[in-house]
Amino acid sequence: MTLTRMMFVFGLFLCNASAAEDFVIGVVPQFEAQRINNTWNPVLEELSRRTGNHFRLQGAASIGEFEQAFANGEYDFVYLNPWHAVIANETQGYQPILNDGMTKLRGVLVINKDSSVNEVADLDGMEIAFPSPNALGASLLMRADLAQIFKIQIKPVYVQTHSSVYLNVALGTMPAGGGVMGTFNELSDDVRNKIRILYETREMNPHPVSVHPRVEQEHVNSFVKAFLEISTDPETEKLLSDIPMLKPAPTTLDAYLMLRDWGLREFYVNE
Repeated sequence: MTLTRMMFVFGLFLCNASAAEDFVIGVVPQFEAQRINNTWNPVLEELSRRTGNHFRLQGAASIGEFEQAFANGEYDFVYLNPWHAVIANETQGYQPILNDGMTKLRGVLVINKDSSVNEVADLDGMEIAFPSPNALGASLLMRADLAQIFKIQIKPVYVQTHSSVYLNVALGTMPAGGGVMGTFNELSDDVRNKIRILYETREMNPHPVSVHPRVEQEHVNSFVKAFLEISTDPETEKLLSDIPMLKPAPTTLDAYLMLRDWGLREFYVNE
């Protein structure tokens, strides 16, 4: 190879190397940190390999810390719940770009199988268990539905996790509790056989991945392309099953704007 040719090839290498970008990824802490790391780090490694960019997971110890981080624009890409997607767009201009095209989200209101409660109206004035104020389907939308659709007043009791909600209802220490269909379906038979679903919330689109407007469109495009490739490659498609995002599909903010009309803002707590 001539010296001129070598300098040309080296120049191309430098151009390609300089084109690589580092991006910070945020993930809503709906599970413990180890589970999130084990789920997302292999995905980010594969995205890095396919795009030539580097994606780094930035954890958050709590929902409140996570909300503050996206409000500050700390994440380049972020996986968040549908209402967070609306708030993140309002505060920083984040745009949803991907979600699970096969899934819809619904909250569930559960009661003990031996409960004398027959309809939602029977819960008026009672204490109801919820994981946390801003758990979207389990608490935020559920409390909005109870107040706006059923016109009842309840006393929320926050018990930290979905598991605690179901256990409290199964043991009879709480008359009812809010969860989501996904966590209800994961229950052990011992708990599930002691409770039943009284009500399901309105249906909404699932958690999206959103991107900050500072990320250049070429990098957004390569991210989406790589994510879709991972989902269709037999060697990597299982990486997305634990998110879960079984069939990623492009999405936009329009898929989430109906949440503004559902009155959720009245029940949202700035943690």
